[in-house]
Amino acid sequence: MKKGSTILVTGGAGFIGSNLCEYLLQEGYKVVCLDNFATGKPENISSHFNNPSFRLIVGDIRNLSDCEKAVEGVDYVLHEAALGSVPRSIKDPVTTNAVNISGFINMLVAARDAKVKRFIYAASSSTYGDSVTLPKEEDIIGKPLSPYAVTKYVNELYADVFSKTYGMECIGLRYFNVFGRRQDPNGAYAAVIPLFVKLLMEHKSPVINGDGEYSRDFTYIDNVIRMNMLALSTSNKEALNTVYNTAFGERTTLNQLVGCLKEYLSDFDPAIAAIEVEHGPNRLGDIPHSLASIEKAKRLLGYNPQFSMREGLKQSVRWYWENLK
Repeated sequence: MKKGSTILVTGGAGFIGSNLCEYLLQEGYKVVCLDNFATGKPENISSHFNNPSFRLIVGDIRNLSDCEKAVEGVDYVLHEAALGSVPRSIKDPVTTNAVNISGFINMLVAARDAKVKRFIYAASSSTYGDSVTLPKEEDIIGKPLSPYAVTKYVNELYADVFSKTYGMECIGLRYFNVFGRRQDPNGAYAAVIPLFVKLLMEHKSPVINGDGEYSRDFTYIDNVIRMNMLALSTSNKEALNTVYNTAFGERTTLNQLVGCLKEYLSDFDPAIAAIEVEHGPNRLGDIPHSLASIEKAKRLLGYNPQFSMREGLKQSVRWYWENLK
């Protein structure tokens, strides 16, 4: 991938997308950002507005014409735009389907017609569904447990069909509980780490769903950026037209997570160490445990995650302390 190539980041004003835009611009690439600001925020990308290598298109992936406009002159696509959150999909499966499936097809068609060199898309660990196998290996999945999980699995099926039928180069990255700077702590569907950080900083008790022994493979944003760059730049033909777990490869319980958050935040505010945690019912659609095998990504892409959960959490806590106070 040549420096100076033009890369479209859909959902580029969101948490993951804005971090990708920032990194790509720093590395000398031209970036087109497509976002409708449904969940993304202008302030996530406002520092790039005067950068001649950055172009913002306000549009919706549910509109094919917006997708076609966004891919004009583009070499590569990083498709991050989606409606996340299992609870949101359970409450409103129609909109989740429209964005995550119809919008995904629109982007594939637009990228195909524009002869984009490679299409990298955000897949999800939710695809593993009710499979109890640990660690999660890419070829062993179960039945989806939520409308959101259905949409992300359908994305993989469509990408596979488009690669076989139209000769597109597609790579899916199954993200595992990504966290880090600029992840939104507000709103009904805020992810657990920024939400808990915000509550603890306000001296409020976080509520853990269940007994706190559910576990996740929490993945720091810089590991995700690394995976996207490897997927963009690989010349290994065997590495194309497949999916990869994008994770650190380590399991952390929610109880352990809260313990770490209290420890790191108490460096800034000692009173946080004494805040008690509350427990509520298990959440509908949640899987008990998630742990990724990253052997396939290591073997075919040369992936070597640099940040453990704890290392990433320390950096994230510092960012939130500096930006939420």
